[in-house]
Amino acid sequence: MKNKTVAAWLSFLGGPLGLHRFYLRGFGDLLGWLLPIPTALGLYGVQRLQQFGVDDPWSWALIPLLGFNIAGCALMAIIYGLMTREQWNSRFNPGVDTEAPAGATSWATIGAVVFSLLFGTTALMASIVFSFEKYFTYQVEEGRKISQ
Repeated sequence: MKNKTVAAWLSFLGGPLGLHRFYLRGFGDLLGWLLPIPTALGLYGVQRLQQFGVDDPWSWALIPLLGFNIAGCALMAIIYGLMTREQWNSRFNPGVDTEAPAGATSWATIGAVVFSLLFGTTALMASIVFSFEKYFTYQVEEGRKISQ
């Protein structure tokens, strides 16, 4: 049986690597195998930022991929944690009684939801701010070039 608390924590901690998808759907899940790609590209953007500085346009495009991926996985952890026992068991534990304890919400589940909300929101807002700041800085520089 698939446990809701384990799935929520896997989504929060290992979601950008697809661990929650593999836990819930098995190793044949295509999205589970695709999730590490934007994570790796975002980490490459962070490496480029450290290597080339804040003026590297590739890092501007790649870093938000990591933040949006983390935020999306945190959202999945929140969705998993807030599912009712009946919804959880009917979706991920078919053929089992809808009142089975695998879909129960515990304090550990609430902890996963709280931390996912905290860090997911932070990652999402940081990605949006970083993207817009770099975009508008680039637009101002291009405007200066045109006006000279």
